[in-house]
Amino acid sequence: MANYVLVPGFWLGAWAWDEVARELRAAGHQVRAVTLTGLAERAGELSPEVGVETHVADILAAMDGLEEVVLVGHSGASVPVTAVADRHPERLSRVVYVDTAPLPSGVAVIDFNDEDTQKTWRDQVGDGHALDAPSFEGEDGMVAGLTPEQRARIRAKVTPHPWGAATQSVERPSRIPATPKTMIASTMPVALIRELIASGNPAFAPLGAPEWTFVELPTGHWPMFSRPAELAALL
Repeated sequence: MANYVLVPGFWLGAWAWDEVARELRAAGHQVRAVTLTGLAERAGELSPEVGVETHVADILAAMDGLEEVVLVGHSGASVPVTAVADRHPERLSRVVYVDTAPLPSGVAVIDFNDEDTQKTWRDQVGDGHALDAPSFEGEDGMVAGLTPEQRARIRAKVTPHPWGAATQSVERPSRIPATPKTMIASTMPVALIRELIASGNPAFAPLGAPEWTFVELPTGHWPMFSRPAELAALL
């Protein structure tokens, strides 16, 4: 049986993994879902000082006492998850990226968005230190698979995300640990990911390393809500 540490993406807490964790525990695995500093039940800890390194420390605390961890990160959690994977490969048996991937060295989450989104985020935050959650409305592929009831539940539970976690990056080592890594792709076909790897795209080329595997789970960007049983089975 495996030891899973589940890290949610932006605006979410450990609650986002409830259904996935239930499936994994029913199969006999040990599961720890993380609420990062400043979010969900820890929203009162939000401050301008909260950033990527704060969240790295949160993940390491969740791993305390566990061996051969399967570390799972969704969406924007890729930055602190990757930092943990780079620095502590001896603690991990695999790293799983759910509809996300490691960002290049020195690249923050905000940098990976288009210019219009970057401006919208900066205008929204202004002089503050938290990024408000999206509406989870509309018909685009990001929210595919979510029922009206699920969208309402998510809107009721999301909390603003620490701005430092969106704007701060980490420096990656020149030699990336060869820990097995898997991407579960929900909003981008694996065939397209392989094309981008082959093209030498700087954000995707490192995913061509032999330790990488790819699987598809076609749905929106939040498969822990839209297809939790299938996501748990892949994990």
